[in-house]
Amino acid sequence: MRIVANEKLIQRNAKIGQFASVGGLAILAGGMYVSFRYQEQVGLAWLALLIGFVLSQVGLYYGNRWGRRPRPDEHLNEALKSLDDRYSIYHYYKPTHHLLIGPAGIWVILPRHQAGKIIFEKNRWKQKGGGFIQGYLRLFAQEGIGRPDLEVPVEIDNITQFLEKHLPEEQFPKPQAALVFTSEKAEIDESVNEAPVPTLQAKKLKELVRKSAKENGLTPEKAQKLQDILG
Repeated sequence: MRIVANEKLIQRNAKIGQFASVGGLAILAGGMYVSFRYQEQVGLAWLALLIGFVLSQVGLYYGNRWGRRPRPDEHLNEALKSLDDRYSIYHYYKPTHHLLIGPAGIWVILPRHQAGKIIFEKNRWKQKGGGFIQGYLRLFAQEGIGRPDLEVPVEIDNITQFLEKHLPEEQFPKPQAALVFTSEKAEIDESVNEAPVPTLQAKKLKELVRKSAKENGLTPEKAQKLQDILG
């Protein structure tokens, strides 16, 4: 499998995450100091706490995606590493962050790092269990799963527009999407079978991709044209 990653973007965003995290903690500490040492400066203390919290969340966002090793793209590379050279995966390039091209068609992959039991109920993905530490992280130091059901249509539309712009004369199979949990401690509940997006652990991604080749395949010629456009 051919791997194409935007290393400049990865390095830049990793640094942003580091600076935001350190800066946020420093400002939070400063806000706490002011609140205890200069109680009359309550407005300044609250402002510092607010800025520090926002920066720490920015650091968390960037750190989870580009600072923590292995990164989401590295997890996906490992999960798909035995695919042959007809496949190419693109990380952090337009039109989407993680795009797989090959005989199985066009795939948008949404990686998530949450552990615990992953369920789907009331049209939402939810994370349960994982012990005390995971519960603490969910409250204070970890992103939620978010709304993949809203992300996927946007990503699919981005790719469709990209294809219409760069290869208007070609007909491609409809892009597909998968929600992939990279943590070995993630447990995928049967309820996700009702989810609008295939939801699975990273180790099962390759099997899903290979199965789809029979239904939504991409000819070598069309795959090559798309790979040439993506670079």
